[in-house]
Amino acid sequence: MDSTTPADGHPDYYVGQHESKRQLPISMEALRMTKDAKYDMLTSPITTPLFQSRVLALLSNHLSDVKNRTEDLTALPKIAPLSAADTPLTPGEVIQQLVGVASPWIDLSSPDPVVFDISRQVLELEVQYAAFCGLGNVIVPGPRLQYGGAHGEGITQYAFAIQDALALSNFTQLLIHLPMMYHPDQDNEDVEGSLVPFARPEYAEEGIKAKYDFLGTWDAWQVIRSICKYHFRLFVALSIPRHLPDLHAQSRWHSEPLRLLSLDAQTFHPATKGDYPFSLTKAHEVLIHRYIRLRTPPWILLCDVGPIPGLAQSSSTEGRATNPSLANGVVSTNNTANELPTPAEASQQPKFKKVKNHPTPHLAYILDLLSRQPPLSTFETFSSFFQDYLQGPLQPLAHNLESLTYEVFEKDAIKYDLYESAICQALVDWREKGVVGSKSLKTGTSEFVVCVAGAGRGPLVTRALKAAKDAGVTIDLWAVEKNPNAYVLLQRHNEEEWNNQVHLVHSDMRTWNGPQHTVPPQPPNSHAHAQRYPIDMLVSELLGSFADNELSPECLDGATRLLSKNGISIPCSYTSYLTPIAAPKLHADIARR
Repeated sequence: MDSTTPADGHPDYYVGQHESKRQLPISMEALRMTKDAKYDMLTSPITTPLFQSRVLALLSNHLSDVKNRTEDLTALPKIAPLSAADTPLTPGEVIQQLVGVASPWIDLSSPDPVVFDISRQVLELEVQYAAFCGLGNVIVPGPRLQYGGAHGEGITQYAFAIQDALALSNFTQLLIHLPMMYHPDQDNEDVEGSLVPFARPEYAEEGIKAKYDFLGTWDAWQVIRSICKYHFRLFVALSIPRHLPDLHAQSRWHSEPLRLLSLDAQTFHPATKGDYPFSLTKAHEVLIHRYIRLRTPPWILLCDVGPIPGLAQSSSTEGRATNPSLANGVVSTNNTANELPTPAEASQQPKFKKVKNHPTPHLAYILDLLSRQPPLSTFETFSSFFQDYLQGPLQPLAHNLESLTYEVFEKDAIKYDLYESAICQALVDWREKGVVGSKSLKTGTSEFVVCVAGAGRGPLVTRALKAAKDAGVTIDLWAVEKNPNAYVLLQRHNEEEWNNQVHLVHSDMRTWNGPQHTVPPQPPNSHAHAQRYPIDMLVSELLGSFADNELSPECLDGATRLLSKNGISIPCSYTSYLTPIAAPKLHADIARR
Protein backbone atom coordinates (compact mmCIF):
# COMPACT_ATOMS: atom_id res chain seq x y z
CA MET A 1 0.00 0.00 0.00
CA ASP A 2 2.87 2.37 -0.58
CA SER A 3 1.52 5.66 -1.82
CA THR A 4 2.60 6.97 -5.18
CA THR A 5 1.87 9.98 -7.34
CA PRO A 6 -0.79 9.04 -9.89
CA ALA A 7 -0.87 10.16 -13.48
CA ASP A 8 -3.30 13.02 -12.83
CA GLY A 9 -0.71 14.76 -10.67
CA HIS A 10 -2.75 14.68 -7.44
CA PRO A 11 -1.07 13.20 -4.35
CA ASP A 12 -2.27 9.68 -3.67
CA TYR A 13 -3.48 8.72 -0.21
CA TYR A 14 -4.87 5.88 1.88
CA VAL A 15 -7.25 6.20 4.83
CA GLY A 16 -7.66 3.45 7.42
CA GLN A 17 -9.85 2.83 10.45
CA HIS A 18 -8.83 1.73 13.94
CA GLU A 19 -11.06 0.68 16.80
CA SER A 20 -9.60 0.03 20.22
CA LYS A 21 -12.09 -2.77 20.85
CA ARG A 22 -12.80 -4.23 17.45
CA GLN A 23 -14.91 -7.31 16.90
CA LEU A 24 -12.64 -10.19 15.97
CA PRO A 25 -11.76 -11.89 13.76
CA ILE A 26 -12.02 -9.63 10.73
CA SER A 27 -13.74 -11.42 7.86
CA MET A 28 -13.86 -10.84 4.13
CA GLU A 29 -17.40 -9.55 4.59
CA ALA A 30 -16.08 -6.97 7.08
CA LEU A 31 -13.46 -5.90 4.56
CA ARG A 32 -16.13 -5.55 1.88
CA MET A 33 -18.10 -3.25 4.14
CA THR A 34 -14.89 -1.36 4.86
CA LYS A 35 -14.39 -0.74 1.15
CA ASP A 36 -18.02 0.27 0.75
CA ALA A 37 -17.52 2.84 3.51
CA LYS A 38 -14.51 4.25 1.54
CA TYR A 39 -11.86 3.05 3.98
CA ASP A 40 -8.75 1.50 2.45
CA MET A 41 -7.62 -0.65 5.37
CA LEU A 42 -8.36 -1.77 8.91
CA THR A 43 -6.22 -2.39 11.94
CA SER A 44 -6.32 -5.61 13.89
CA PRO A 45 -4.78 -6.62 17.19
CA ILE A 46 -2.38 -9.51 16.82
CA THR A 47 -3.48 -11.21 20.03
CA THR A 48 -6.80 -11.58 21.82
CA PRO A 49 -8.02 -10.52 25.29
CA LEU A 50 -7.66 -14.17 26.28
CA PHE A 51 -3.91 -13.96 25.63
CA GLN A 52 -3.74 -10.76 27.67
CA SER A 53 -5.52 -12.47 30.58
CA ARG A 54 -3.07 -15.35 30.39
CA VAL A 55 -0.07 -13.01 30.50
CA LEU A 56 -1.51 -10.94 33.35
CA ALA A 57 -2.17 -14.10 35.37
CA LEU A 58 1.38 -15.33 34.73
CA LEU A 59 2.89 -12.02 35.80
CA SER A 60 0.65 -11.65 38.83
CA ASN A 61 1.41 -15.17 40.06
CA HIS A 62 5.13 -14.68 39.54
CA LEU A 63 5.25 -11.41 41.46
CA SER A 64 3.19 -12.95 44.24
CA ASP A 65 5.58 -15.90 44.49
CA VAL A 66 8.58 -13.57 44.54
CA LYS A 67 6.98 -11.51 47.29
CA ASN A 68 6.30 -14.67 49.32
CA ARG A 69 9.85 -15.92 48.66
CA THR A 70 8.56 -19.08 46.99
CA GLU A 71 10.11 -18.18 43.63
CA ASP A 72 13.73 -17.70 42.58
CA LEU A 73 14.25 -13.94 42.72
CA THR A 74 16.46 -14.04 39.60
CA ALA A 75 14.14 -16.22 37.51
CA LEU A 76 11.91 -14.61 34.93
CA PRO A 77 8.53 -16.00 33.90
CA LYS A 78 8.29 -17.52 30.45
CA ILE A 79 5.23 -16.98 28.27
CA ALA A 80 4.05 -20.11 26.52
CA PRO A 81 3.80 -20.02 22.70
CA LEU A 82 0.63 -18.70 21.12
CA SER A 83 -2.35 -20.97 20.71
CA ALA A 84 -5.24 -20.68 18.26
CA ALA A 85 -7.30 -18.94 20.92
CA ASP A 86 -4.57 -16.34 21.51
CA THR A 87 -4.77 -14.68 18.10
CA PRO A 88 -7.52 -13.68 15.64
CA LEU A 89 -5.21 -13.71 12.64
CA THR A 90 -4.88 -16.36 9.98
CA PRO A 91 -2.79 -16.21 6.79
CA GLY A 92 -4.95 -15.40 3.79
CA GLU A 93 -6.43 -12.66 1.62
CA VAL A 94 -7.73 -10.66 4.60
CA ILE A 95 -4.19 -10.06 5.86
CA GLN A 96 -3.28 -7.93 2.86
CA GLN A 97 -5.75 -5.22 3.90
CA LEU A 98 -4.80 -5.17 7.58
CA VAL A 99 -2.30 -3.27 9.67
CA GLY A 100 -1.32 -5.16 12.81
CA VAL A 101 -1.39 -3.50 16.21
CA ALA A 102 0.89 -4.78 18.94
CA SER A 103 -0.58 -4.97 22.43
CA PRO A 104 -0.93 -1.44 23.86
CA TRP A 105 -0.88 -2.76 27.42
CA ILE A 106 2.80 -3.75 27.43
CA ASP A 107 5.49 -1.47 28.88
CA LEU A 108 8.85 -1.88 27.14
CA SER A 109 10.34 1.05 29.04
CA SER A 110 9.38 -0.19 32.51
CA PRO A 111 12.10 0.12 35.19
CA ASP A 112 10.96 -3.22 36.62
CA PRO A 113 12.98 -5.95 34.86
CA VAL A 114 10.16 -8.49 35.16
CA VAL A 115 7.58 -6.17 33.58
CA PHE A 116 10.04 -5.27 30.85
CA ASP A 117 10.89 -8.88 30.08
CA ILE A 118 7.23 -9.90 29.92
CA SER A 119 6.56 -6.96 27.58
CA ARG A 120 9.51 -7.93 25.40
CA GLN A 121 8.28 -11.51 25.13
CA VAL A 122 4.78 -10.34 24.17
CA LEU A 123 6.16 -8.10 21.43
CA GLU A 124 8.40 -10.82 20.03
CA LEU A 125 5.61 -13.40 19.99
CA GLU A 126 3.32 -10.94 18.20
CA VAL A 127 5.90 -9.79 15.64
CA GLN A 128 6.90 -13.37 14.82
CA TYR A 129 3.31 -14.45 14.29
CA ALA A 130 2.46 -11.30 12.32
CA ALA A 131 5.40 -11.99 10.03
CA PHE A 132 4.28 -15.61 9.63
CA CYS A 133 0.79 -14.47 8.61
CA GLY A 134 2.20 -11.99 6.10
CA LEU A 135 1.37 -8.70 7.83
CA GLY A 136 3.49 -6.02 6.21
CA ASN A 137 3.10 -3.40 8.95
CA VAL A 138 2.79 -3.59 12.71
CA ILE A 139 2.07 -0.56 14.91
CA VAL A 140 4.02 -0.72 18.18
CA PRO A 141 3.07 1.48 21.16
CA GLY A 142 5.72 4.10 21.81
CA PRO A 143 7.83 4.38 24.95
CA ARG A 144 6.79 6.15 28.14
CA LEU A 145 8.78 9.30 28.77
CA GLN A 146 8.03 9.48 32.47
CA TYR A 147 10.97 7.19 33.16
CA GLY A 148 13.78 9.74 33.03
CA GLY A 149 12.64 11.56 29.90
CA ALA A 150 13.82 11.00 26.34
CA HIS A 151 17.34 10.06 27.41
CA GLY A 152 16.54 7.81 30.35
CA GLU A 153 17.32 4.11 30.63
CA GLY A 154 13.73 3.24 29.78
CA ILE A 155 14.08 4.63 26.25
CA THR A 156 17.35 2.77 25.76
CA GLN A 157 15.93 -0.62 26.77
CA TYR A 158 12.85 0.10 24.64
CA ALA A 159 15.10 0.74 21.65
CA PHE A 160 17.01 -2.53 22.16
CA ALA A 161 13.70 -4.41 22.35
CA ILE A 162 12.66 -2.87 19.01
CA GLN A 163 16.03 -3.78 17.54
CA ASP A 164 15.53 -7.41 18.58
CA ALA A 165 11.99 -7.41 17.16
CA LEU A 166 13.23 -6.12 13.79
CA ALA A 167 15.56 -9.11 13.58
CA LEU A 168 12.62 -11.53 13.81
CA SER A 169 11.35 -10.84 10.29
CA ASN A 170 12.77 -10.11 6.88
CA PHE A 171 9.98 -7.89 5.61
CA THR A 172 7.53 -6.81 8.37
CA GLN A 173 7.86 -3.11 9.08
CA LEU A 174 7.52 -1.73 12.60
CA LEU A 175 5.69 1.57 13.04
CA ILE A 176 6.49 3.23 16.36
CA HIS A 177 3.35 5.05 17.50
CA LEU A 178 4.45 8.38 18.93
CA PRO A 179 2.61 11.57 19.82
CA MET A 180 3.82 14.65 17.98
CA MET A 181 4.57 16.16 21.38
CA TYR A 182 4.64 14.64 24.85
CA HIS A 183 2.15 15.30 27.57
CA PRO A 184 1.45 13.07 30.58
CA ASP A 185 -2.10 12.17 29.56
CA GLN A 186 -0.72 10.08 26.71
CA ASP A 187 1.01 7.61 29.03
CA ASN A 188 -0.86 4.34 29.04
CA GLU A 189 -1.96 3.86 32.65
CA ASP A 190 -5.55 4.12 31.42
CA VAL A 191 -5.17 1.18 29.00
CA GLU A 192 -7.25 -1.68 30.32
CA GLY A 193 -5.00 -4.38 31.77
CA SER A 194 -1.84 -2.27 31.42
CA LEU A 195 1.34 -3.71 32.87
CA VAL A 196 2.38 -0.30 34.21
CA PRO A 197 0.82 -0.79 37.68
CA PHE A 198 2.65 -4.10 38.07
CA ALA A 199 6.02 -2.33 38.40
CA ARG A 200 7.25 -2.94 41.97
CA PRO A 201 7.84 0.08 44.23
CA GLU A 202 11.52 -0.73 44.70
CA TYR A 203 12.07 -0.17 40.98
CA ALA A 204 9.99 2.94 40.75
CA GLU A 205 11.84 6.04 39.60
CA GLU A 206 10.96 9.61 40.18
CA GLY A 207 9.10 10.55 37.05
CA ILE A 208 9.52 13.74 35.12
CA LYS A 209 7.23 16.58 36.01
CA ALA A 210 3.88 16.53 34.32
CA LYS A 211 4.41 19.07 31.59
CA TYR A 212 4.28 19.36 27.86
CA ASP A 213 7.49 18.68 25.97
CA PHE A 214 7.33 19.78 22.35
CA LEU A 215 10.47 17.90 21.30
CA GLY A 216 10.50 15.11 23.89
CA THR A 217 9.04 12.43 21.63
CA TRP A 218 11.29 13.42 18.75
CA ASP A 219 14.31 13.12 21.05
CA ALA A 220 13.08 9.68 22.10
CA TRP A 221 12.63 8.69 18.45
CA GLN A 222 16.17 9.85 17.73
CA VAL A 223 17.50 7.53 20.45
CA ILE A 224 15.42 4.60 19.18
CA ARG A 225 16.39 4.84 15.53
CA SER A 226 20.05 5.50 16.40
CA ILE A 227 20.25 2.33 18.49
CA CYS A 228 18.44 0.47 15.70
CA LYS A 229 21.05 1.89 13.29
CA TYR A 230 18.49 3.69 11.13
CA HIS A 231 16.90 0.38 10.16
CA PHE A 232 15.13 0.57 6.81
CA ARG A 233 12.07 -1.24 8.21
CA LEU A 234 11.60 1.16 11.12
CA PHE A 235 8.98 3.90 10.66
CA VAL A 236 6.97 6.44 12.61
CA ALA A 237 3.22 6.36 13.20
CA LEU A 238 2.64 9.93 14.31
CA SER A 239 -0.34 10.81 16.48
CA ILE A 240 -1.67 14.29 15.67
CA PRO A 241 -2.85 16.18 18.78
CA ARG A 242 -5.89 18.40 19.10
CA HIS A 243 -3.61 21.40 19.74
CA LEU A 244 -0.56 21.48 17.49
CA PRO A 245 2.88 22.57 18.71
CA ASP A 246 4.71 25.42 17.03
CA LEU A 247 6.08 25.10 13.50
CA HIS A 248 9.58 24.35 14.79
CA ALA A 249 8.34 21.21 16.54
CA GLN A 250 6.16 20.24 13.56
CA SER A 251 9.03 20.56 11.10
CA ARG A 252 11.14 18.08 13.09
CA TRP A 253 8.91 15.30 11.82
CA HIS A 254 8.77 16.34 8.19
CA SER A 255 11.98 14.59 7.19
CA GLU A 256 11.34 11.48 9.29
CA PRO A 257 10.14 8.17 7.79
CA LEU A 258 6.43 8.82 8.37
CA ARG A 259 4.33 5.83 7.42
CA LEU A 260 1.13 6.84 9.16
CA LEU A 261 -0.68 9.83 10.69
CA SER A 262 -3.27 8.92 13.32
CA LEU A 263 -6.16 11.18 14.27
CA ASP A 264 -8.64 10.25 16.98
CA ALA A 265 -12.06 11.72 17.64
CA GLN A 266 -10.62 14.24 20.10
CA THR A 267 -8.47 15.77 17.36
CA PHE A 268 -11.59 16.96 15.55
CA HIS A 269 -13.64 19.98 16.58
CA PRO A 270 -17.43 20.20 16.39
CA ALA A 271 -18.22 22.43 13.43
CA THR A 272 -20.69 25.30 13.65
CA LYS A 273 -20.83 25.81 9.90
CA GLY A 274 -19.86 24.08 6.70
CA ASP A 275 -20.68 20.71 5.23
CA TYR A 276 -19.57 18.41 8.04
CA PRO A 277 -20.39 18.11 11.75
CA PHE A 278 -16.69 17.77 12.55
CA SER A 279 -13.63 19.49 11.15
CA LEU A 280 -9.95 20.13 11.79
CA THR A 281 -8.40 23.51 12.39
CA LYS A 282 -6.75 25.34 9.52
CA ALA A 283 -3.36 24.54 11.06
CA HIS A 284 -4.19 20.82 10.96
CA GLU A 285 -5.25 21.07 7.34
CA VAL A 286 -1.99 22.80 6.41
CA LEU A 287 -0.02 20.13 8.27
CA ILE A 288 -1.76 17.29 6.40
CA HIS A 289 -1.36 19.16 3.12
CA ARG A 290 2.39 19.38 3.72
CA TYR A 291 2.80 15.71 4.62
CA ILE A 292 0.60 14.44 1.79
CA ARG A 293 2.93 16.04 -0.75
CA LEU A 294 5.91 13.96 0.31
CA ARG A 295 7.26 11.48 -2.22
CA THR A 296 5.73 8.66 -0.16
CA PRO A 297 2.74 10.26 1.56
CA PRO A 298 1.85 8.82 4.98
CA TRP A 299 -1.41 6.95 5.43
CA ILE A 300 -4.20 8.53 7.46
CA LEU A 301 -5.57 6.41 10.32
CA LEU A 302 -8.84 7.49 11.96
CA CYS A 303 -9.00 6.10 15.50
CA ASP A 304 -12.20 5.42 17.46
CA VAL A 305 -14.37 7.75 15.37
CA GLY A 306 -17.24 5.28 15.08
CA PRO A 307 -17.86 1.82 13.64
CA ILE A 308 -17.94 0.70 10.05
CA PRO A 309 -21.51 1.11 8.74
CA GLY A 310 -23.14 -2.28 8.47
CA LEU A 311 -20.98 -3.94 11.10
CA ALA A 312 -22.29 -4.55 14.61
CA GLN A 313 -21.80 -1.61 16.97
CA SER A 314 -18.50 -2.02 18.77
CA SER A 315 -17.63 -0.79 22.21
CA SER A 316 -15.46 1.90 20.68
CA THR A 317 -18.61 3.93 20.03
CA GLU A 318 -19.29 4.14 23.74
CA GLY A 319 -16.45 6.55 24.23
CA ARG A 320 -17.71 8.61 21.34
CA ALA A 321 -21.14 8.99 22.89
CA THR A 322 -20.01 9.94 26.39
CA ASN A 323 -20.55 13.55 25.40
CA PRO A 324 -24.27 13.84 24.54
CA SER A 325 -23.59 16.81 22.33
CA LEU A 326 -21.43 14.61 20.09
CA ALA A 327 -23.72 11.60 19.90
CA ASN A 328 -24.26 10.25 16.39
CA GLY A 329 -21.80 12.80 15.03
CA VAL A 330 -24.29 15.66 15.24
CA VAL A 331 -23.96 18.61 17.57
CA SER A 332 -27.05 19.26 19.69
CA THR A 333 -27.54 22.31 21.87
CA ASN A 334 -30.97 21.28 23.19
CA ASN A 335 -31.38 19.95 26.69
CA THR A 336 -34.74 18.38 25.88
CA ALA A 337 -35.30 16.44 22.71
CA ASN A 338 -38.81 17.81 22.14
CA GLU A 339 -38.03 21.37 23.10
CA LEU A 340 -37.71 23.84 20.27
CA PRO A 341 -34.52 25.96 20.36
CA THR A 342 -34.62 29.64 21.08
CA PRO A 343 -33.55 31.99 18.27
CA ALA A 344 -30.18 32.45 20.00
CA GLU A 345 -29.71 28.69 20.28
CA ALA A 346 -30.78 28.14 16.71
CA SER A 347 -28.22 30.65 15.47
CA GLN A 348 -25.47 28.60 17.12
CA GLN A 349 -26.54 25.29 15.63
CA PRO A 350 -24.55 24.03 12.63
CA LYS A 351 -25.94 24.49 9.16
CA PHE A 352 -24.88 21.41 7.18
CA LYS A 353 -25.54 21.53 3.49
CA LYS A 354 -24.72 18.09 2.15
CA VAL A 355 -23.75 15.47 4.73
CA LYS A 356 -25.86 16.19 7.78
CA ASN A 357 -26.52 12.52 8.54
CA HIS A 358 -23.45 10.95 6.99
CA PRO A 359 -22.75 7.54 8.60
CA THR A 360 -19.00 8.27 8.78
CA PRO A 361 -18.69 12.06 9.13
CA HIS A 362 -15.00 12.06 10.14
CA LEU A 363 -14.06 9.94 7.13
CA ALA A 364 -16.23 12.06 4.80
CA TYR A 365 -14.48 15.20 6.01
CA ILE A 366 -10.98 13.69 5.59
CA LEU A 367 -11.74 12.38 2.11
CA ASP A 368 -13.09 15.78 1.11
CA LEU A 369 -9.99 17.48 2.55
CA LEU A 370 -7.67 15.14 0.68
CA SER A 371 -9.61 15.45 -2.56
CA ARG A 372 -9.18 19.22 -2.38
CA GLN A 373 -5.39 18.94 -2.43
CA PRO A 374 -4.15 20.87 -5.46
CA PRO A 375 -2.34 18.82 -8.10
CA LEU A 376 1.41 18.69 -7.92
CA SER A 377 3.11 21.38 -9.95
CA THR A 378 5.45 20.40 -12.75
CA PHE A 379 8.39 21.17 -10.51
CA GLU A 380 6.96 19.16 -7.58
CA THR A 381 6.23 16.18 -9.80
CA PHE A 382 9.70 16.22 -11.29
CA SER A 383 11.58 16.92 -8.05
CA SER A 384 9.66 14.26 -6.08
CA PHE A 385 11.90 11.64 -7.66
CA PHE A 386 14.89 13.32 -6.06
CA GLN A 387 13.50 13.49 -2.52
CA ASP A 388 15.78 11.55 -0.18
CA TYR A 389 18.07 10.81 -3.12
CA LEU A 390 21.81 10.90 -2.58
CA GLN A 391 23.52 12.28 -5.66
CA GLY A 392 27.27 12.26 -6.14
CA PRO A 393 28.79 15.54 -7.34
CA LEU A 394 28.74 15.86 -11.11
CA GLN A 395 31.92 16.36 -13.08
CA PRO A 396 30.75 18.06 -16.28
CA LEU A 397 34.26 19.17 -17.17
CA ALA A 398 35.51 15.60 -17.22
CA HIS A 399 32.29 13.95 -18.41
CA ASN A 400 29.70 14.78 -21.02
CA LEU A 401 26.38 15.12 -19.21
CA GLU A 402 23.21 13.38 -20.37
CA SER A 403 20.09 15.24 -21.47
CA LEU A 404 18.17 14.18 -18.33
CA THR A 405 20.78 15.84 -16.13
CA TYR A 406 20.44 19.10 -18.04
CA GLU A 407 16.67 18.77 -17.68
CA VAL A 408 17.02 18.68 -13.90
CA PHE A 409 18.89 21.99 -13.96
CA GLU A 410 16.34 23.55 -16.27
CA LYS A 411 13.42 22.82 -13.91
CA ASP A 412 14.62 25.73 -11.75
CA ALA A 413 12.43 28.32 -13.46
CA ILE A 414 13.15 31.00 -10.87
CA LYS A 415 16.85 30.89 -11.63
CA TYR A 416 16.31 31.44 -15.35
CA ASP A 417 13.79 34.20 -14.71
CA LEU A 418 16.46 36.02 -12.70
CA TYR A 419 19.06 35.47 -15.42
CA GLU A 420 16.68 36.92 -18.01
CA SER A 421 15.93 39.91 -15.79
CA ALA A 422 19.62 40.59 -15.17
CA ILE A 423 20.50 40.42 -18.90
CA CYS A 424 17.60 42.70 -19.80
CA GLN A 425 18.48 45.23 -17.10
CA ALA A 426 22.12 45.35 -18.19
CA LEU A 427 21.16 45.92 -21.84
CA VAL A 428 18.69 48.68 -20.89
CA ASP A 429 21.33 50.39 -18.75
CA TRP A 430 23.83 50.35 -21.62
CA ARG A 431 21.26 51.70 -24.05
CA GLU A 432 20.18 54.52 -21.74
CA LYS A 433 23.77 55.48 -20.95
CA GLY A 434 24.79 55.48 -24.61
CA VAL A 435 27.35 52.73 -24.20
CA VAL A 436 28.78 51.51 -27.50
CA GLY A 437 29.22 47.75 -27.93
CA SER A 438 32.66 46.28 -28.63
CA LYS A 439 31.57 44.96 -32.03
CA SER A 440 30.36 48.44 -33.00
CA LEU A 441 33.87 49.75 -32.51
CA LYS A 442 35.22 47.08 -34.83
CA THR A 443 32.53 46.88 -37.49
CA GLY A 444 30.43 49.99 -37.07
CA THR A 445 27.30 47.93 -36.33
CA SER A 446 25.23 48.81 -33.26
CA GLU A 447 25.39 45.47 -31.44
CA PHE A 448 26.43 44.27 -28.01
CA VAL A 449 28.34 40.99 -27.94
CA VAL A 450 26.82 38.47 -25.54
CA CYS A 451 28.40 35.06 -24.95
CA VAL A 452 26.78 32.13 -23.14
CA ALA A 453 29.69 30.06 -21.85
CA GLY A 454 28.64 26.48 -21.27
CA ALA A 455 25.33 26.64 -23.13
CA GLY A 456 24.21 23.05 -22.38
CA ARG A 457 20.82 22.51 -24.03
CA GLY A 458 20.35 26.25 -24.52
CA PRO A 459 18.06 27.62 -21.78
CA LEU A 460 20.25 30.70 -21.21
CA VAL A 461 20.45 31.29 -24.95
CA THR A 462 16.66 31.41 -25.16
CA ARG A 463 16.49 33.78 -22.20
CA ALA A 464 19.18 36.05 -23.64
CA LEU A 465 17.28 36.40 -26.94
CA LYS A 466 14.07 37.19 -25.07
CA ALA A 467 15.84 39.72 -22.82
CA ALA A 468 17.30 41.52 -25.85
CA LYS A 469 13.88 41.68 -27.48
CA ASP A 470 12.30 43.07 -24.30
CA ALA A 471 15.09 45.62 -23.93
CA GLY A 472 14.83 46.70 -27.57
CA VAL A 473 18.55 46.11 -28.07
CA THR A 474 20.30 44.22 -30.87
CA ILE A 475 22.87 41.67 -29.70
CA ASP A 476 25.48 39.51 -31.34
CA LEU A 477 24.93 36.22 -29.48
CA TRP A 478 27.49 33.45 -29.16
CA ALA A 479 27.03 30.07 -27.46
CA VAL A 480 30.03 27.96 -26.49
CA GLU A 481 29.59 24.28 -25.54
CA LYS A 482 32.16 21.49 -25.30
CA ASN A 483 29.69 18.57 -25.02
CA PRO A 484 29.40 17.20 -28.58
CA ASN A 485 25.98 15.68 -27.86
CA ALA A 486 24.54 18.90 -26.48
CA TYR A 487 26.07 20.75 -29.45
CA VAL A 488 23.89 18.69 -31.81
CA LEU A 489 20.79 19.83 -29.92
CA LEU A 490 21.98 23.45 -30.00
CA GLN A 491 22.26 23.24 -33.78
CA ARG A 492 18.70 21.98 -34.00
CA HIS A 493 17.43 24.72 -31.68
CA ASN A 494 19.24 27.32 -33.78
CA GLU A 495 17.48 26.14 -36.92
CA GLU A 496 14.02 25.52 -35.47
CA GLU A 497 13.66 28.03 -32.62
CA TRP A 498 16.30 30.75 -32.78
CA ASN A 499 16.07 31.51 -36.50
CA ASN A 500 19.85 31.05 -36.90
CA GLN A 501 20.50 34.14 -34.81
CA VAL A 502 23.12 32.42 -32.63
CA HIS A 503 26.77 31.75 -33.44
CA LEU A 504 27.47 28.24 -32.13
CA VAL A 505 30.96 27.22 -31.09
CA HIS A 506 31.93 23.65 -30.25
CA SER A 507 34.89 24.25 -27.96
CA ASP A 508 36.19 24.33 -24.43
CA MET A 509 35.73 27.93 -23.29
CA ARG A 510 39.27 27.93 -21.89
CA THR A 511 40.80 27.42 -25.33
CA TRP A 512 38.35 29.42 -27.41
CA ASN A 513 39.84 32.54 -28.96
CA GLY A 514 36.66 34.61 -28.92
CA PRO A 515 34.11 36.02 -31.42
CA GLN A 516 35.19 36.94 -34.89
CA HIS A 517 33.79 38.32 -38.11
CA THR A 518 35.03 38.15 -41.67
CA VAL A 519 36.64 41.29 -43.07
CA PRO A 520 36.21 41.58 -46.84
CA PRO A 521 39.31 42.00 -49.02
CA GLN A 522 40.89 45.43 -48.72
CA PRO A 523 43.66 46.71 -50.99
CA PRO A 524 46.50 45.93 -50.95
CA ASN A 525 45.23 42.60 -49.38
CA SER A 526 43.54 40.31 -51.87
CA HIS A 527 41.95 37.89 -49.39
CA ALA A 528 39.26 38.17 -46.75
CA HIS A 529 40.45 37.59 -43.21
CA ALA A 530 38.96 37.02 -39.76
CA GLN A 531 38.95 39.81 -37.23
CA ARG A 532 38.28 39.08 -33.56
CA TYR A 533 36.53 41.36 -31.11
CA PRO A 534 35.92 41.19 -27.35
CA ILE A 535 32.78 40.19 -25.43
CA ASP A 536 30.55 42.74 -23.70
CA MET A 537 28.58 40.30 -21.54
CA LEU A 538 29.64 36.82 -20.40
CA VAL A 539 26.73 34.69 -19.13
CA SER A 540 27.34 31.36 -17.39
CA GLU A 541 25.79 28.98 -14.85
CA LEU A 542 28.78 26.87 -13.88
CA LEU A 543 27.75 26.69 -10.23
CA GLY A 544 27.55 22.93 -9.90
CA SER A 545 25.43 20.73 -7.64
CA PHE A 546 27.91 20.89 -4.76
CA ALA A 547 30.38 23.68 -4.03
CA ASP A 548 32.64 24.08 -7.11
CA ASN A 549 32.53 20.67 -8.74
CA GLU A 550 32.12 22.32 -12.15
CA LEU A 551 35.43 24.19 -11.71
CA SER A 552 33.72 27.49 -12.37
CA PRO A 553 36.66 29.76 -11.42
CA GLU A 554 39.09 27.74 -13.50
CA CYS A 555 36.82 27.68 -16.53
CA LEU A 556 35.68 31.29 -16.34
CA ASP A 557 39.22 32.47 -15.79
CA GLY A 558 39.99 31.21 -19.27
CA ALA A 559 36.95 32.99 -20.70
CA THR A 560 37.05 36.33 -18.88
CA ARG A 561 40.24 37.22 -20.81
CA LEU A 562 37.90 37.71 -23.77
CA LEU A 563 35.84 40.41 -22.04
CA SER A 564 36.09 43.98 -23.23
CA LYS A 565 37.47 46.68 -20.97
CA ASN A 566 34.02 47.52 -19.65
CA GLY A 567 32.59 44.02 -20.06
CA ILE A 568 30.47 42.36 -17.36
CA SER A 569 29.85 38.83 -16.16
CA ILE A 570 26.46 37.45 -15.13
CA PRO A 571 26.63 36.39 -12.40
CA CYS A 572 29.29 38.79 -11.20
CA SER A 573 29.82 36.78 -8.01
CA TYR A 574 28.42 33.87 -6.06
CA THR A 575 28.98 32.16 -2.71
CA SER A 576 29.03 28.48 -1.84
CA TYR A 577 27.86 27.66 1.67
CA LEU A 578 26.87 24.70 3.82
CA THR A 579 23.67 24.43 5.83
CA PRO A 580 22.64 21.66 8.23
CA ILE A 581 19.63 19.58 7.21
CA ALA A 582 17.72 16.65 8.66
CA ALA A 583 17.94 13.78 6.19
CA PRO A 584 17.76 10.51 8.15
CA LYS A 585 17.09 8.37 5.08
CA LEU A 586 20.23 9.66 3.39
CA HIS A 587 22.15 9.10 6.61
CA ALA A 588 20.90 5.51 6.66
CA ASP A 589 21.85 5.00 3.00
CA ILE A 590 25.38 6.21 3.67
CA ALA A 591 25.70 4.14 6.84
CA ARG A 592 24.80 0.94 4.97
CA ARG A 593 27.44 1.47 2.29
